Amino acid sequence: MQGRVSTIARLAAEPVAAFPPAAGSKRDRQRAIRELVTGEAIGSQQDLVDRLTARGFAVTQATVSRDIGELGLVKVPRAEGHVYVVPESIGAGPGGSPAVAPAAASSTDERLRRILADIPVTIGRSGLILLVTGSPGTASVIAQAIDESSLTEQEGTLAGDNTLLVLFADEARLLRWREQFDDVRSTALEARTP
Repeated sequence: MQGRVSTIARLAAEPVAAFPPAAGSKRDRQRAIRELVTGEAIGSQQDLVDRLTARGFAVTQATVSRDIGELGLVKVPRAEGHVYVVPESIGAGPGGSPAVAPAAASSTDERLRRILADIPVTIGRSGLILLVTGSPGTASVIAQAIDESSLTEQEGTLAGDNTLLVLFADEARLLRWREQFDDVRSTALEARTP
């Protein structure tokens, strides 16, 4: 027993070889991800892994996937294909600046208009519920833009990944809302057409 105790004591006293630390902290890595998706067209998680590795971060696809979720990144269609963007850049004006000051967002449809120009949506109906479907990961952005817009006939919105439900108390409110939404949507599509 004494030999065993001395072996344990000797092992405890020896320096332990540590793995080299990854470049930067989680905060540094997520800051780098935001910089990358803001400055480049990043279309896949593997693209992010490759670019982060080139910057000295030791990451896996699983880590990048968690970071994407925590940062709220969404994929949107662009000329170069579907790419990741930071949520605040959806509906942004030139240079990525917010399209509308936050105080003005509730009294205007401009942010919703810009989002609808970037994200194609389809609309379905079930009773007094409209189903608005966009690209994967965009439902919460669209729902927030609806909630901040002049559209007020709805009782509320409920967002999933790519589909949101818009709930109504009665048929007349649904029809008025749909007409106003279609007006905003048509001006967004006109703005998108060169």
